[in-house]
Amino acid sequence: MKPLISMFLLCGTLFCTIFSTGCKKNFLDDKPSTAILQPATLDEFQSLLDNMDVINTGSALATLAADEYEFDSYEIWQSARTATERNSYIWAKDLYAGEVNDAGDWNRPYASIFYANNVLAGLEKIPVNSSNNNQWRQIKGWALFVRAYNYYELVRNFSPVYNQATASTDLGVPLRLKPSIDVNLPRASVQQSFDQIFTELQQASALLAKNLPFANRNRPSKIAAQALFARIYLNMRNYTQAELHADSTLNLYNKLIDYNTVSTDSYTPFETTNDENIYSYTSHNYYYTCAGLFNPYTTIAPEVLSLYDSKDLRPAIYFLKQDDGTVVTKRNYFGASNYPFTGLATDEVYLIKAECAARRNDPVTAVTYLNNLLIKRYPTDQYIPLVASSAQQALAQVLLERRKELVWRGLRWDDLKRLNKEGANITLTHQLGGKTYTLPPNDPRYVFPIPDNEILLSGIEQNQR
Repeated sequence: MKPLISMFLLCGTLFCTIFSTGCKKNFLDDKPSTAILQPATLDEFQSLLDNMDVINTGSALATLAADEYEFDSYEIWQSARTATERNSYIWAKDLYAGEVNDAGDWNRPYASIFYANNVLAGLEKIPVNSSNNNQWRQIKGWALFVRAYNYYELVRNFSPVYNQATASTDLGVPLRLKPSIDVNLPRASVQQSFDQIFTELQQASALLAKNLPFANRNRPSKIAAQALFARIYLNMRNYTQAELHADSTLNLYNKLIDYNTVSTDSYTPFETTNDENIYSYTSHNYYYTCAGLFNPYTTIAPEVLSLYDSKDLRPAIYFLKQDDGTVVTKRNYFGASNYPFTGLATDEVYLIKAECAARRNDPVTAVTYLNNLLIKRYPTDQYIPLVASSAQQALAQVLLERRKELVWRGLRWDDLKRLNKEGANITLTHQLGGKTYTLPPNDPRYVFPIPDNEILLSGIEQNQR
């Protein structure tokens, strides 16, 4: 296999953006090589990890392929900027249609991993002492978290949903654990990929600060590590472990925003430092996923809008109705960013806890956590608490609220995959240009193809669609 030259060039360019004085010779060589020189100080490592354009942005494929939006017209769909945007909407087998995937759905997570690997390699050369111990531990935990988060981003998009019976043979992703990029690596198995993610998350959780970094939500904490554990285990359908980590998260941090205090008129209703933002992360680089004023091409699916009742505060906060009747998204938990927030937040953790309780036949606990969330989403003194006479009823209520609460957060695609594995039998359908496009449950197209340019450069095995 050939070296991943495209990723090196991307990383070289991004490295240069970190320092206002420009790219320094002692930071990066001109050619792809194992001899890339490392930053030298803890402050420099922190600067690498604080580069949010690299570390905190990822793929939007899961948002593009889900059932939360519609194109305003067939003509607008035809005029999409990229084949990826057109083909994601109709679940085409040939997603990229020969185009280079400039959005970086594959390369962006690997760029973050490249940064993390450089930090981890550099830390090995710095002796730990009483004066630098806290910073050293925080930076190492940060780098491990970044690597785990982005490997999970890759696995959830480019590998089959976790199945214990086949995980040791299903194709995962190449696991690059050193800064060198001229080492040829095949795809690890799904099991190996998840084992690596969990090992690093466990190490990160032990190293990271216990408290949320209120002014820097791009930086992870022990809270974020536990929340990511909960998300991953939920999508693996390991509900016992998902609940344990949801509990660990909420024991450390459980704040919710009272939506009665949030402006329904503002196009930017939330600050990045809002009380529910545990870890900032966003998808990037597609017109059709950005906030509505910058995306006059799509509308939130009428089916989604019909789920909210008239008293619910969320529609007026999440969405904006335009003069032509179409409904677009406002900015969300990433503050002024125009791209969807796909990071970690306490509302998601409450819903994970509630779902897991319902699945272990505890409807009382399930609706308790659900009500604790929903009372913050309705006008004061107008919320009528939910009740459930069975675990099945509680579960149905939780899953409905996941759709309403976590809309446009990049999570619906994962929910579709795992719920269909649970037997939900959900078929997606889009009407376009007089033609009906469908995606049946458990279809191979739920796994995105690796970009063609990456296959050409690296020679790794492609996914079957």
